[in-house]
Order: sequence, then C-alpha cells, then structure tokens
Amino acid sequence: MDHLKSRPANSPPLTPLGYLERAATVYGDCTSIVYSNTTYTWSDTHRRSLQIASSLVSCGIQRGDVVSVLAPNIPASYELHFAVPMAGAILNNINTRLNSRTISVILSHSESKIVFVDYQLSSLLLEAIDLLPKNHPRPRIVLIEEAINGGKNEQFFTTYDEIIKNGDPDFEWIRPESEWDPIVLNYTSGTTSSPKGVVHSHRGSFIMSIDALIDWSVPKQPIYLWTLPMFHANGWTFTWGMAAVGGTNICLRKFDGAAVFAAIKTHNVTHLCGAPVVLNMLSNLPNPTPLSKPVHILTAGAPPPAEVLGRTESLGFIVSHGYGLTETGGLVVSCAWKPKWNKFPASERAKLKARQGIRTITPSKIDVIDPETGKSVPKDGKSVGEIVLRGGYLMLGYLKDPEGTNKCMGNDGWFRTGDVGVMHPDGYLEIKDRSKDIIISGGENISSVEVESRIYSFPGVNEVAVVARPDEYWGETPCAFVSLKQGLKNVPKEKDVIEYCRMKLPHYMVPKTVVFKDELPKTSTGKIQKFVLRDMAKALGPSRASRL
Repeated sequence: MDHLKSRPANSPPLTPLGYLERAATVYGDCTSIVYSNTTYTWSDTHRRSLQIASSLVSCGIQRGDVVSVLAPNIPASYELHFAVPMAGAILNNINTRLNSRTISVILSHSESKIVFVDYQLSSLLLEAIDLLPKNHPRPRIVLIEEAINGGKNEQFFTTYDEIIKNGDPDFEWIRPESEWDPIVLNYTSGTTSSPKGVVHSHRGSFIMSIDALIDWSVPKQPIYLWTLPMFHANGWTFTWGMAAVGGTNICLRKFDGAAVFAAIKTHNVTHLCGAPVVLNMLSNLPNPTPLSKPVHILTAGAPPPAEVLGRTESLGFIVSHGYGLTETGGLVVSCAWKPKWNKFPASERAKLKARQGIRTITPSKIDVIDPETGKSVPKDGKSVGEIVLRGGYLMLGYLKDPEGTNKCMGNDGWFRTGDVGVMHPDGYLEIKDRSKDIIISGGENISSVEVESRIYSFPGVNEVAVVARPDEYWGETPCAFVSLKQGLKNVPKEKDVIEYCRMKLPHYMVPKTVVFKDELPKTSTGKIQKFVLRDMAKALGPSRASRL
C-alpha cells in the first residue's frame, strides 16, 4: 500500500470559511441575516465578505496580521468572521463590555493592525488607543455606522460601508497554507482578572463548528437568535456553523428577557444560545407567557442550577447543556439525553440535565484525574479530580505565553482545565467547581456550586455565589452573596437563608454568612466574578462560627 498516501487532492487544509461559498450556492436567495429593518441573503453575505477581504488586502493587511472588531451582535460582526480570515488575517473579537484600559492591553498585546468599531463604542475605543504606549503603532480604525449617526471624524481611517464599496466582489480569497494556521485570537474573560490571548487554528475551528451542529442536532435552515455574544468564543462557533446549514441569523444590538420573547414570536426563532444568566433572565420575567411552540436553547459557561433549568423548561424551552472553555473554542462536553430519563419527575430530570455530560463526537477523550498522580478518579460521583481534555479542537496555545501554554498543555497529552469535577457511574461528568473555588472547612472539601444550587431553590433568590470566608476555628466557611428578585413582599433575612440551608445541606456545608447585594459583580460575559467576592469576604474579617 505504499502508493496510498496523502496527495494534494485529498489533503487541502480544513477551514470553516468554505461554508460560506457553499451557502451562497445552495441558499443564495435565502435570508442569511435579519437586523432591525435590514435583511441580507446568503449571496449578499458572501459578496460583502469577499469585498471586505479584498479591501483589507488593498489596505496592506498580510497573512498572519491581526484585525480586531469591537461591536455588538450586528451584521458587521457576523460578516467579519469570514471576511478577516479570507484576507489571510487573524480575527480578534474584543469583548464589548471591557473597559478602555483592558481593551488597550489587548490591542497592544495582539499588535492589531486595523480595528473595526461600532459607532456606539467609538469613544471607548479612542480612549483605549490613547492609553497605548507612545511607541506602539496606532491601529487604523474603521467606523461601523448606522444611518446618520454623526460619528465620523478625522480619527477614523474609513467607514465599513466604504470598505465594502471599494472591495472586489470576485476576490479570490486567501486560503490557509496549513490547517494549523491561526484563524482567530480570543481573549479569555473568565473569573480571573488577567486575560490571555487564545489562538485557534482553521483546523480546530472547522472541527468544533461541525461538532457543535451535530451534537445539538441543528437542522438545515434553522432560525437562530443571537443572544450569545459573537465575541464569546466566536459564538461557540455558530457564526461559521449557521453558514454550513444555511440558517437565518437574527441579530440584536442589545436584548433583555422581553426582547428575546418578542424576537422569538416575530421571527419564529428555533434556536438560541446563552449562559445560565440568560436562562435566569428569561425565567425570572414577571408572568411570562409560555412559548407557543418549543425553542431549543443551548446553555454553558457556568454550571446552571437545576432550579433555573426547571423554570426555563416550564416556559417551553428545550434546554441542552454543555461545557467548554475559550481554549476549546466551543462546547466539547454535552449532557446527551437518554429517552428513559423522560419518565422521571421534573425535579429529577433537571438534576440530570444540570450535569455537564459526556464528550461530544470529536474530542478524543475526557477524564477526571487526580492532579498529583495523574490517574483517573473512581467513577462514583463522589471522588473529585481535575477535568482534563484531549482533541483536535484545542487551541494552538496562548499568544506570547509559552510558560502558560506549557502549564496547561504539557507533555502528558492532556489539556488541564483547572476545573474540578466528578465522574458518575454512567460515565457522565459533573463539574463541582473551579479548583480555586473549592472551600476547605475543617478539612472537608465543600463545592461552592453545590451550595449555590441549594440556595437557588430558596424563594425570591435571583442570583447567588458562594465563596470562602476566613474562619477562626474552621479555617474557611462558606459565605453566600445573594441578590433577590425585585418586588418581593417578604424580604428574607440572613437567618432565613441559613435555616433553609440547614434543612437541605450537611451542616458543614451551610453558609455561616449571607450577604445581600442589589447585583453581583460579573465578568464581561456574564460570569459572576468570584475573585471580587472573595476579596469582599476577606474584608469582612474572620468569622467566629460556632462548632457544629
């Protein structure tokens, strides 16, 4: 079989960019994007992306250059997912909720050559650029306008419309030389305060986008509502994936619970994604009207409490739950549903769905290991260890950070997530915590996620986060930060929550402190900032908890 080998015909680089060419042929007259009063077809989106790519090359963008975008979920954000890498460049989606200093750090670290900015965020970007080191080259700015907004001035290189107008619709887009070439640069925005630049390849993004469509059973031509930010791991790869299936992208500049329900009704939405904070927002609307027909919603980003899952499904949403990180580029674990579970009571179904699940189809392997020995922990649903992953979807590494890359992607063949979990006897994974969020009280390990899940079932609770507070006797005890729903007639007190937990949890897991806040601090992607809350808990001083 020596003659059977890799040849040019069977080994072109894998890339998700080809989805758009196919969509323009198969779904050319079908709607690709709906935004306010604007509608595009897949032929339009293909042509516009080629024109943008052409103009970028004419502007001097070369293979491997970084091009950034700072914009909400608008058509330009979607088009740039194809246009920038079609110019051979690397797309850097900047989180729109960051402050100017953090954006400045990203622009400097990424060495971005051009930044596309939405007109409502132009002042923020200009502030960030003013904070760049004096010797750092100033990136050129392309202003994304809408109608007449009066934003253009001499500080902008050109406008988005001009970029399209001046581009060649017949441009031969620049294909990757290798499928390992970078396609995107995404900066982490988790519960730590220092973002890292995560580099993904064409190959990894191709694998992840196909995986996401298959695992969620996305049909041809779905109607997809963009509630998940496109800057969040490229919309969990559904930016590219919607082109593969000829979907309709419903873009919203901003949204709340009422806007989501209105969009579902107006556009007959079939699918949407969102972090658990979105589920909480939808299920906490006053007197929500159940959906007239089911809508699929995929959630991830933090372990969703079973209480929130149950409330969301009662409105008519079909909730799927998965797990992934910026470093995986999308969801690589999902709670694959078994038909026999449909016979269980609603409360039991919600608990099962709150588990992260099993690997999706493309990861080679996932496991929960003892971080000291590297051996798998028993599959008993109790033995905790670090969640580790292996597969072609993983990042190439952290930009300009070989030490950080080697720390999580060493020579043992595993990517170490830093997340703590258990493996159940049926092979399903369940996250228990981030390693730094485990509370050690009197030698006992307490899962903050487990305590939070119980408090979420307390009447009137909107959001909750549990962290460690220093304790004179136990070393650490759980401290719960709670926000309440608006308009409560009977506002609970600290002792009410503590007594409730005593009835639901082992005594050593019961919070000794409950702090009520109007709103919990969050990251730019809606995750609760536990490092901020830990500082608050430490500032309270050591508690003098009684010996239970």
